[in-house]
Amino acid sequence: MAQPVLAFDRRTGLLDGATAVERLAAVAFFAGARVSSVWSYRGFGLGCKAVRAMLTERDIIVRLDEGALFSFPYGDSYWSLLLDQRYRYEADVEFFLRSVADVDYTLIDCGANYGYWSVLVTSRPFGAHRAIAIEPSSQTFAQLTANAKINGNRFKPMQRAIGAAAGSVRLSGSKHEKLSIAGPAGQLGEEVTVIALDDLVDQKIITAHGRYVIKLDVEGIELEALTGAARLLNSDCIVICEEHGSDQNHTISRYILKNTDKKLFCYDPDTGHYEHLRDVSSLERIKQARNIGYNVFATKSLFWEQRLRSLSASFRRFDR
Repeated sequence: MAQPVLAFDRRTGLLDGATAVERLAAVAFFAGARVSSVWSYRGFGLGCKAVRAMLTERDIIVRLDEGALFSFPYGDSYWSLLLDQRYRYEADVEFFLRSVADVDYTLIDCGANYGYWSVLVTSRPFGAHRAIAIEPSSQTFAQLTANAKINGNRFKPMQRAIGAAAGSVRLSGSKHEKLSIAGPAGQLGEEVTVIALDDLVDQKIITAHGRYVIKLDVEGIELEALTGAARLLNSDCIVICEEHGSDQNHTISRYILKNTDKKLFCYDPDTGHYEHLRDVSSLERIKQARNIGYNVFATKSLFWEQRLRSLSASFRRFDR
């Protein structure tokens, strides 16, 4: 008899199809998430690794929201935090995307990993938008494709790396969430095809005149990705870039402020607003933890700027 599907519903907290060992593991993942949250989840990955060694390898399907299913290997040290219902992955991004559910836009999800944002943005509560999920790793891409399938193939997966220009390069790293083409020359890894974001226009996958949300989580290649998107960035778009907490120089934000005509915003927990950044001084206060990422929002679109500015301290109620 086929083993029942392992599934968890974040809305109800119900875990279905689990063996006794898998239920004990779920309790451990939940407890580890709650305890490690005090230290920005430091140590959670190590705990997951220890627990996962006792489990049979298989996927869990997590219901994120109405019509939004997200699958990943059970015990994954990055995504198992979702088994804690209080945990919000990139809460500032989620709040923004929920707030623009009424806007007609396409998500370009660069460094999509398993497709978390593409799954949500194409779901009804987020507005059922179009999405292109771009991921270079063949192994990660297989999981991304599986997530597209269980959600009715409602977003387009593409196996590519993002860079300044088309070509090929070597992808390396030991964790699926930290694979990068920015490693040293000659490093072992997987050869992947690189495209510039403007190539999406040339290939007629998108138009140069659409309205876009571009999510950039490309592990050290953000500057090259922005260089390769010169035309696209002149469209009605907003770019969400990850500023890693370990980067005390705030490289991406400095680059955007100095070299582009975009206005830069970041959610400030002290004010409860997405604040306009004229320099990086506020980031020195906002970026408290070095082991996690923070997001900055860049746009020259008056429409997107107004939507960001309209969001207020209601974020605090959302993130409780």
